Amino acid sequence: MIVGVQPLAGFDKLLHYTVPEALRAGMRLGSLVRVPIMNRSHLALVLETDTAPDVPLARLKAVSGVLHEFPALTPDLLELARWMHSYYAARMESVLEAMIPAAVRDGARLKAEKYLEVVRTLAPDELAVLAKKAPKQAKLYAFLKQQFQPQKKSLVLARLGTTAAVASALVKHGLIREEARHVERVAYADNWTGGEVVTGLPPKLNDEQSAVVAAVGENLARKKFATHLLHGVTGSGKTEVYLRAVEQVLAAGGSAIYLVPEVALTPQTVARLRGRFESAGHKTVVWHSHLGEGERLDGWTALASGRVRVVVGARSAVFAPVRDLRLIVVDEEHEPAYKQDETPRYHGRDVAVYRAKLAHAVCLLGSATPSLESFANVKGGKYRLNTLTRRVDDKKMPDIQIVDMRVEAMRSRGLVTLSRLLVDHMHQRFERKEQTILFINRRGYSSSMQCRKCGHVEQCPHCSVAMTYHRADETLKCHLCGHERGAPAVCPACAAPDIRWRGLGTQRVEEAVRRVLPRARLERMDTDTMTKKHRFRQILGDFRAGKIDVLIGTQMIGKGLDFPNVTLVGLVDADLSMHVPDFRANERTFQLLVQVAGRAGRGDRSGEVVVQTFTPKADAIQFAKRADFDGFAEAELAVRRKFAYPPYRHLIHHLFRGPNPEKIRFFADHWVKQVEKALGGAVEIRGPVPSPIEKVKDEYRFQVWYFCARATKVVPELVKLQATVKWPDDVIQVLDVDPMSLL
Repeated sequence: MIVGVQPLAGFDKLLHYTVPEALRAGMRLGSLVRVPIMNRSHLALVLETDTAPDVPLARLKAVSGVLHEFPALTPDLLELARWMHSYYAARMESVLEAMIPAAVRDGARLKAEKYLEVVRTLAPDELAVLAKKAPKQAKLYAFLKQQFQPQKKSLVLARLGTTAAVASALVKHGLIREEARHVERVAYADNWTGGEVVTGLPPKLNDEQSAVVAAVGENLARKKFATHLLHGVTGSGKTEVYLRAVEQVLAAGGSAIYLVPEVALTPQTVARLRGRFESAGHKTVVWHSHLGEGERLDGWTALASGRVRVVVGARSAVFAPVRDLRLIVVDEEHEPAYKQDETPRYHGRDVAVYRAKLAHAVCLLGSATPSLESFANVKGGKYRLNTLTRRVDDKKMPDIQIVDMRVEAMRSRGLVTLSRLLVDHMHQRFERKEQTILFINRRGYSSSMQCRKCGHVEQCPHCSVAMTYHRADETLKCHLCGHERGAPAVCPACAAPDIRWRGLGTQRVEEAVRRVLPRARLERMDTDTMTKKHRFRQILGDFRAGKIDVLIGTQMIGKGLDFPNVTLVGLVDADLSMHVPDFRANERTFQLLVQVAGRAGRGDRSGEVVVQTFTPKADAIQFAKRADFDGFAEAELAVRRKFAYPPYRHLIHHLFRGPNPEKIRFFADHWVKQVEKALGGAVEIRGPVPSPIEKVKDEYRFQVWYFCARATKVVPELVKLQATVKWPDDVIQVLDVDPMSLL
């Protein structure tokens, strides 16, 4: 038997090996194996079996071993890897490493605990002799004899204050038995719900939900590929539709993958899935990058072996090795968080759709503010649209009030953090013992420090951005490279004491709230405060339990979370996402406004939203105020169509970076000339130009944009052309297909 393997050893090339007789039974496509390369053992993945090598058989080496008893990748995942390798211009090795957790690749072992139990009963006189000769052995034996089931060895020895040698002696004499049992490390085993009441009884569906469940269920029953876009307003019961679809899949013996955009949303979703399905014997595996290696290994094993058929997690869960995949749910499908920002630069939503196609499964995309790419696919007939136009139990949508911060600034003669309207509403909620969420998508105290006398702005020495002022520890921090230093008391340029902060951040909002609501209980959620593993779970649990009056946070609290007692949401600065050099800025602002507003009024009480902005007439803000997605989508798509931006053409970003800006510019110019010669009219090329953030971590950045009708034709040509150029070691270039950020 001969197999072709992809080594995970730093080079992209298929190698061939013979398989010894003893290993053939466990050898399959997708198996992880050990192979010798240059007198060293390396990990590899089997991509071909019974293949014909391009070298004489006598020269082939043999596979050293097989790591797991079942394949690391299912057939559909192998095909998906090949597609990602081609479409995203990623090395096959990096794709495989993204698909297979490190604990699985490293050959980590399942955790085992040793248990003790009595296997031979001693007569009273025998026990007396044992007690006289070896009192510690007799004590341990007598304790185990009183137990009705095997006991964990570590706990027994600790309780009796004895040693492992005592137990070993009893095992040697055949009086007790020691056996190792697999102990599964289950993520979120405590079924944390954040105080939410999770019931196994499904609620009654309204007419709209029933229609969507029926439409999705019809395609699930056919076992044919289909993509549904579920456009439901916030609070309309999309999650219940997802659960009903998963329920149908499990009843038919299939498996389901449930994706969420943020790790913070995972615990709440896990609790709902487990509350619904575990009573019927269906376990749920959690999958995301914040888990321990042991939890990921045991979760992967449970899925690959077929013991568990439901997995929930962030974007990497799309690679879960489930058997008989029938359904992939992509919640909040519009979220940029689904796009990976390092190699392989895949988009979790698009990969989910393609994997569903390979597995003949249903992909269910859901959002209150669908991406324009998905909406265009509906218009083009590729996706099927299902809608939920009202909240469950006909709860009222929140009232949105727009505050013109230009007026507030004139009235206060300076920068205002919280408007009068927002402060008044916060006081009302506090007196009524209702809760408030304040959202600003920037951590820190302010965006920069600037001297009022000479205009000097404190810049990061390694990046071309202003450093963010953090008042809690009086530091300036760069949020790109992590560089930090103490905040100056006087201007470093002119020594004036008039150096002050500009702009807003979560810390400054927190300080403002403490001034206007001194008795309120506050918590702040951003990456600065969420350093501990379960800190976000603790805060969200306290918030749901009513121990927090005002929650201040960044995007991690802006979507998906459900708190019935929240009746006021304040968007402190709606302009942050709008005034950036990105053609998606309006779309992101609209989505942000609608999603954040959706956190209000989800319980029995109506909700209000206060949006603070310096551009109240902007289309994104006005459409969001009316919750008019269709109107916004038509207007924005008209602009995209006019300038031939996505979704009407594919966009490929080519980044060149290195320590020498002149050298980077030279190679970028030379490259563009070659692309123009090779691809001609197949692409429209823009650049090279300096990136909006020209320097990051002491590397200068230039970028080129390619606009094309079909990325599947252009990307392979670019990769082929790259191989013909001799690139210097200090010129790094990266292709990003369908980028979500232009910075």
